[in-house]
Amino acid sequence: MHADTRRTVAIISHPDAGKTTLTEQLLKVTDTIGRAGAVNSKGNKKATVTDWMEMEQERGISVASSAVRIHVDGITINLLDTPGHGDFSEDTYRVLSAVDSAVMLLDAAKGIEPQTRRLFEVCRARQLPIITFVNKIDRPSMDPVDILDHVERELDLQLVPMNWPAGAGAAMGGLVHLDGGAREPAVWDPIGFQEFEWDEAADTLEMAVGSAGGFDREKFLAGDQSPMFFGAAAKMFGVDHLIKAICTLAPEPMPRLDAEGQARPVEEAFSAQVFKLQANMDQRHRDVAAFMRINSGAFVRGDKVAIARTGRPLVVTRAVEPFGRDSETVEEAWPGDVIVLPGSRDLRIGDTLHAGKAVNFPRITTFAPSIFREVRNRDIARRKQFQQGISQLGDEGVVQIYIDPKVGIQTPIAAAVGELQYEVFTHRMANEFGVEVGLSQLPLAISVAWDEKNEGTPPRATGMRVLESTHGIQLLAFGSDWALANYRKDHPELLLHDVL
Repeated sequence: MHADTRRTVAIISHPDAGKTTLTEQLLKVTDTIGRAGAVNSKGNKKATVTDWMEMEQERGISVASSAVRIHVDGITINLLDTPGHGDFSEDTYRVLSAVDSAVMLLDAAKGIEPQTRRLFEVCRARQLPIITFVNKIDRPSMDPVDILDHVERELDLQLVPMNWPAGAGAAMGGLVHLDGGAREPAVWDPIGFQEFEWDEAADTLEMAVGSAGGFDREKFLAGDQSPMFFGAAAKMFGVDHLIKAICTLAPEPMPRLDAEGQARPVEEAFSAQVFKLQANMDQRHRDVAAFMRINSGAFVRGDKVAIARTGRPLVVTRAVEPFGRDSETVEEAWPGDVIVLPGSRDLRIGDTLHAGKAVNFPRITTFAPSIFREVRNRDIARRKQFQQGISQLGDEGVVQIYIDPKVGIQTPIAAAVGELQYEVFTHRMANEFGVEVGLSQLPLAISVAWDEKNEGTPPRATGMRVLESTHGIQLLAFGSDWALANYRKDHPELLLHDVL
């Protein structure tokens, strides 16, 4: 079994902390690509590998998660890059359901930022071990000791530094390693860098490690302790330390709990779960690609599997590696691997695929939306393309698509948790489906899901709208938090959920 050679890791951060830069440099340092994109410059964003979508290249932001595979020293790392912007948190949360650990990337000048905190809490709830990488230490930043104290205080997380910067900012001379105080001079090592600064860095590192009681792998795996590395991704500094940490510290795939709470051994027959759909990665074929993480057994191209939700068989004639728009055919894959199935119109996010003994993994939850827009097709002659775009982008999770039964399918409602989701939605409708759409804001600000266990139909309330999705979700949407609170007070017997 090859599971012991796999590491499946997500990178989480606040926007502009350097996440895409770090991902590209990890690819470069492992010879996965010939040269990393000049991603430290937003004007050069078109050179990046992971931000393959046109809008990402134009805007210099990541709006969709991406996945790449790295091979180093006999270890295969499935690296999932996530959108840092909070408006795309749904995509990020889905990705975190597919990994075994995470790299928390911090800006050395800013420390813990709001989106980092939110993503950290999700990792903590999922009990994901976290490796911390403090980026941009070649620029003006917080004192390393202050960074250490700041993160521990803000997240209630014990940190164990594995290296330490000697000097600071533009006057930084390099890094002192935990291994015997080894030194790594920076390529921009300033003239006149003094010996005492190396000694001071080594002493501070030793003191910080001693204060933490040393690195404890069990605490790390439990999510109570995090090894911390300093570096400057844009200058390829400290990136090799992080690669080594992922290979040696990050956990290998372990048995995953199914929907019944039973652990599925990695040695069991093939099983996998779809955590992401992406439409139109290949503009020539206009298909839908399903990203899935293998939880047990071996994937072999051509094998016959079953879709747990429907019971229907599926022969996987083609699977590819998830590498931006580039793709190589995958002949076999193992627990922890992320692979992509092109042309997957029958699959949904959260679907379980399996061979042998039937299994169904827990559904991947989505937050109840808080922003609602009616969608209008501005070109009635492109009705077919309009419906296709609505269906594909809704299934993909760019926005959530609902119908008001009183209005009908001709005026669908796009729901979201962040405003930028609508910008991506309208951009992709125009560029990928050739449809210009108009959006009209609705006076709704919060929603909850109606539980099927409730008897009868939802009681009426002033201003409340009942919306339905194509996947059978019934949503109650309200104009304010106050209106929802009153509804819950008036109907305490109802089961209403904040997640879908």
